[in-house]
Amino acid sequence: MDREALASSRFGCGDAERACFEAGIKLATVYHQFVGTPFRGSTKDDLARSIEECIRVQPYVESAKVSIRAEPGDKEDQYSYASLAGDMIEAEVVIRIGNERAVARMGYDAELGYPLMYIVSVEHAGKE
Repeated sequence: MDREALASSRFGCGDAERACFEAGIKLATVYHQFVGTPFRGSTKDDLARSIEECIRVQPYVESAKVSIRAEPGDKEDQYSYASLAGDMIEAEVVIRIGNERAVARMGYDAELGYPLMYIVSVEHAGKE
């Protein structure tokens, strides 16, 4: 049995539910792994790209997009930097398992006062 078949045998759900599960794992990784990371205005985009690349190496990721909503200032001396906070991260991940695709996002919801992670859509993606 190959590794994918073995992994699939552990799940008591279909591919769509599994894609949602995987999307949650990826977004939780972004939040819990990177909150607190120091950055400057000049490194903000590099940090966002690095987070995207960390998501993309995980299983089932079709695409990942991250942006950081923060302007830590224009000072670039050794004492001037910001720490990444959960309310600064905007992320979207697309997960595909078999013929099912889940799109999930994370972003600060001002009405809730919370960096919310949620499923945007689950769709049948067609044949592989």
